[in-house]
Amino acid sequence: MSTAAVTTSRPGEVLADLLPSSRVRDAALVIGGAALTGLAAQISVPVPGSPVPVTGQTFAALLVGTALGARRGFLSLAVYALVGMAGVPWFAGGSSGAGAPSFGYILGMLLASTVVGALARRGADRSVLRMAGTMLLGEAIIYAVGVPYLALATGMSASAAVAAGLTPFLIGDALKAALAMGVLPTAWKLVKR
Repeated sequence: MSTAAVTTSRPGEVLADLLPSSRVRDAALVIGGAALTGLAAQISVPVPGSPVPVTGQTFAALLVGTALGARRGFLSLAVYALVGMAGVPWFAGGSSGAGAPSFGYILGMLLASTVVGALARRGADRSVLRMAGTMLLGEAIIYAVGVPYLALATGMSASAAVAAGLTPFLIGDALKAALAMGVLPTAWKLVKR
């Protein structure tokens, strides 16, 4: 029986690439990323006046994209979205289906995980400052898709959708971004030792 060794990092790698390469690894990472996002979505706090709760889902989606890279990040969030649409209750608060007003944020997470994964391949996850920009861009993508979807799904005006689906979440998202800014660059520093 052999033991798998973690390789040293090379330019163009994301954290997941440090594990020995195989299709089984990639499948496990994709499924694990979807499951992590589904679990994080269960951390759900209702926001008064908004049909969208505060969740750990956005943090998980951006973390998955950054750690797994664009392709595996996209596939993880695609699995998460498709399985949730099929009825598995792992969207925010144990919901499922595409009819929820917050489903647009899930679509935004799919796109955002792909973008932050591509940026991570270019080293955006290696320093705190670059990670800050990456997380801010990821959050902006999620809102750029989620807020208009919220407006369409609920019949809200654009300003009402911003007030209900963006403004109450900015402080929490800043905290989530700060956490990611510490976690990923630290992980790379530990790998280099």
